[in-house]
Amino acid sequence: MQTVLDEPQAEPHPAAADRSPHAAGRRIAYLLSRYPAVSHSFFLNEILQLRRLGLQIEVASINSPDRSEDALSPAEREESARVFYVKHSSWLRAAGVLLKTVLQQPGVLFRGLKCALKLGGWNLHAKLYAIFYLAEALLVGDWMRRRGCSHLHVHFSTAVATVGMLTASAWRIPYSLSVHGPDEFHDVEGYYLAQKVAQAKFVFCISDYCRSQLMRLSSPEHWKKLEVIRLGVDPAVFAPLRRKEKATDDTLAIVCVGRLVPAKGQLILLRALAELLEQGFRVRLQLVGGGEDRRYLEAFVRGSSVLSSAVEFKGALSHEETRRVLEGADLFVLASFAEGLPVALMEAMAMEIPCISTYVAGIPELIRDGVDGLLVPASSEEKLVSAMRKMIEDPQQRHRLAAAGRKRVLALHDLTENARRLADAFEQNLASGV
Repeated sequence: MQTVLDEPQAEPHPAAADRSPHAAGRRIAYLLSRYPAVSHSFFLNEILQLRRLGLQIEVASINSPDRSEDALSPAEREESARVFYVKHSSWLRAAGVLLKTVLQQPGVLFRGLKCALKLGGWNLHAKLYAIFYLAEALLVGDWMRRRGCSHLHVHFSTAVATVGMLTASAWRIPYSLSVHGPDEFHDVEGYYLAQKVAQAKFVFCISDYCRSQLMRLSSPEHWKKLEVIRLGVDPAVFAPLRRKEKATDDTLAIVCVGRLVPAKGQLILLRALAELLEQGFRVRLQLVGGGEDRRYLEAFVRGSSVLSSAVEFKGALSHEETRRVLEGADLFVLASFAEGLPVALMEAMAMEIPCISTYVAGIPELIRDGVDGLLVPASSEEKLVSAMRKMIEDPQQRHRLAAAGRKRVLALHDLTENARRLADAFEQNLASGV
């Protein structure tokens, strides 16, 4: 896949006429860690919605897509053709940008080095990484200048935002953040989170919990920058299906969607499932996602006398493939130990699948226990077994919570409405002197 540096200018969408000239005329650069990506489909949805609303969004991605070109959807393929892939740049290209910057704009390099060398304290390894990030920042800033972008917005406040912060410092470009968590909240100093908030023009938080964590680590003078803008799903795409009534002796289909990593708690789910099977319940589980824990989890299943025929590992699936798996689900369970606020949970709720999850981070803002789904303490196998039994044994409760779950998503996480709020927030913040 070729890096695209000088794509044709995008035609403004007709909806641009409904927005102010300021919003329609300003070109915003999005900097993402990987785009497109299976686990971050909300990037694509958000960007397409903002363009429909008239904002001119250009995208740079540090890494190439997580799949081959022929595995991308048509929309993803179209997007990838116009993205600037930072690490896809040749060494010759990178050296040329660096030399040009030194000769023509030495102040850019000086400011970038000054900011980079402040990072990491006495940790030489961290400082070396900062220099690598600065090289990427010089490429991003040069690309922004050629594309006519006057503002940089970064999703996630991890390493990709370090590149964004260095870009802003070196090139004197204002930047903003969308913060999700949870990784950066566990290593605030390693991700320079306080510095990123202090330097950002404004910060969007995906939940009240997320905002609270940024308030915890930042000076009150920066709190006015923090605004909650929730992620969204398309309720027309993730629509409920008319499901056949299950007989009491039918096997109940449980689905869990999430990367196979320790934070997602799939091992607790498997242990709870094994206990239910040993008690005589007819259930089966499909795990959608790939990750470092897959080999261990598969070995755990093979070693169980009851799980081996009741668990299927589907691997990482496309958005459409995941939706088709959800169509057959009677129950969605996410036993996470750490989260931001999972889009997979919103999608399942939008499809009127009854959901069980944990009291972690922003999840209780989405699911009110006993109202929109069931919540259990993270790591409690006993409570998870109890919640799953309640759902299995009480079809009426499943129907009630499923219907309430969709209403909750429509109220808080409708993609079109939340994209409009995001566009308004961009317009207001970019127009102000915040």
